[in-house]
Amino acid sequence: MDIRIKTFQELETMELYNILQLRSEVFVVEQNCVYQDLDGKDKLAFHVIGSKNDRVVAYTRVFKPGDYFKEASIGRVVVLNTERHFGYGLDIMKASIQFIKTTFGEVPIHLSAQKYLIKFYSSIGFAAIGEEYLEDGIPHIGMKMN
Repeated sequence: MDIRIKTFQELETMELYNILQLRSEVFVVEQNCVYQDLDGKDKLAFHVIGSKNDRVVAYTRVFKPGDYFKEASIGRVVVLNTERHFGYGLDIMKASIQFIKTTFGEVPIHLSAQKYLIKFYSSIGFAAIGEEYLEDGIPHIGMKMN
């Protein structure tokens, strides 16, 4: 998998379309969750794009401290269902964390994790903070890496 990081302004039209298609395929269709994915925050984000054979198969969006949470943050973490067995979730998260460290320094990183992924995020250094909450009808928990 090839990983590139771009600002919103650097995204090509087809690239943005493929990102939105992947997010919709997983977050709306696969997870059967009707929600407003286009939340106006993409233009503030750095887009971490994992591609394979010209197809977006993994993705996150990264925010500098203060643009989403007080801390730097990672969101919209997604891997195409048929590609999950390759470990691309770990690869895209490592690239996102490294980008934050390189770009913003050793700052805390916040994410809002779907509850079933607590073990995955814990394995890469995140710790649960606060209480469980519902986001778009799905149980979530805040997690932080210092």
